[in-house]
Amino acid sequence: MAELTLVESNATSDLSALRRSPAAHLAELFEGASVEGERGVGLREIPFQTMVGLRVTQASDAAQRLEKVLGTLLPDAHGRVTAESGRSVLWLGPDEFLVVTDEDHSQLTRALTEALQADHGSVVDLSANRTTFELIGPSAREVLEKGCPLDLHPRVFKEGTAVNTNIGHVPVILWKTAPESYRIYPRSSFADYLGRWLADAMGEFAALDQFAVLETP
Repeated sequence: MAELTLVESNATSDLSALRRSPAAHLAELFEGASVEGERGVGLREIPFQTMVGLRVTQASDAAQRLEKVLGTLLPDAHGRVTAESGRSVLWLGPDEFLVVTDEDHSQLTRALTEALQADHGSVVDLSANRTTFELIGPSAREVLEKGCPLDLHPRVFKEGTAVNTNIGHVPVILWKTAPESYRIYPRSSFADYLGRWLADAMGEFAALDQFAVLETP
């Protein structure tokens, strides 16, 4: 029996090593498209983040139990994000939320499911449903503006805001995490298309950077 357990453990370890994120094959493309400097912009995938979808009525007993597990209140308005101890909760609708974290998805999903109990609502592990792109740098907003219908000016789209929108005709969740930093959550099936679209949109700034080098005396 001990020998069988060891074999199963090794098999699990081998399978984990074979795991590939939806945009892993684009890593070199992202690195090549990134630009440094005053007009700089960088793109990378943050793979395998835990994402848990919640459906629960705001301010209900069930919501309060979920908040206790999460260690933070559920956001209460469009675009709001609450966060605590590495867990961020994004508002997707009046009774719909997305939890994003780097911790183990199975343990968090189990704890939230137990907290919901038999009340009306749902807890669903969506970790394989989306991947995460991070776009950073002084030109990040200009890249997004090439294919996003939102007004992304800082006066309107403030730091800490997350909304459903489209980028390059791809439905995404867009979260402004810092003044020059955005996290983009496309569904995994759109990761290749959107990754290539973003890298192409960054090409203008790579060309400007090369032109500036050529002009340098």
